[in-house]
Parts: sequence; structure tokens; C-alpha cells
Amino acid sequence: MAQYTAEILWQRGDQDFLGNSYSRRHSLRFDGGAEVPGSSSPHVVPLPFSDAAAVDPEEAFVASLSSCHMLWFLTMAVKRTFIVDRYFDAASGVMEKNAEGKLAMTVVTLRPEVSFSGENLPTREQVEHMHHRAHEECFIANSVKTEVRCEPVFAAAA
Repeated sequence: MAQYTAEILWQRGDQDFLGNSYSRRHSLRFDGGAEVPGSSSPHVVPLPFSDAAAVDPEEAFVASLSSCHMLWFLTMAVKRTFIVDRYFDAASGVMEKNAEGKLAMTVVTLRPEVSFSGENLPTREQVEHMHHRAHEECFIANSVKTEVRCEPVFAAAA
């Protein structure tokens, strides 16, 4: 069993808490030492009480799924001796009411675009299979009930 930690720090300072006029900006600190600004989403709490430049939980959720999928994909590729030069994913998530009427991230769509080099280039079918296996192995995808979609992006044939 592995344990992962994150520290979240928010401080009121002199802001009007009871008047609901306080910033939702906070710090996210991870066990490796990385620290990033966090905030509520401006879609949830309007500006100026949110910070659009900070990472909100919904963005972090989408990024977590995308990152985990990518790491598994890279593992699948190296095991098959495919050289990956670049991996880009324009992932997105949809927040809407779920079947219970609660707001939830109901769909996350991954759109990975992968570039390969070398003599051993994968076929389209092999890339799709590696994405399928990466999704099956992803710890984060296996931990949530949100539907997670993967829609690989392929460069147009010349």
C-alpha cells in the first residue's frame, strides 16, 4: 500500500468571511515540494473571489486523469520498443448534474496526440490498443465513477 499526501493552505487574513467576500485562493503543496496556487473555479465562485490563474479542483481532476493515462501509455510504448518523442493531450471535463441531481464531473475526454520516431513505428491499431490498455491500468480512472473517454488525435496523412 502506498500513501500520497497533499497540503492545502487557505488563510483569511483581514477578509470579510461572514459577508462571503473572501478570496478562495489557496496553496496546494505536494509531498515532493511542488507548490501551486489553487482556487475555486470562476464557473463556481465568481471573480474576484476566485482566481482564474490558479488551478481549481475541476482542472486538477482532469489533469490527474490525463497525466495518469499518459504515464501508462509511455510504459506500454517502451515495453513494445516504440520511441515516443512527444505526447500532448488537450483533455477536458464536463461538470453537470448527475443521475442523483448533484453537480459532478460526468465526463472527462482525453485527446492524446503522440509522435513517434525510429524504425519501429506503431500502427494506428497498436496506438489505439496501447491507449485502451493505459486506460484499463490507470489508477485514477479506476478510482472514479466518472466516465473517462480517450479520443487519440492522429496527424492528418500527407
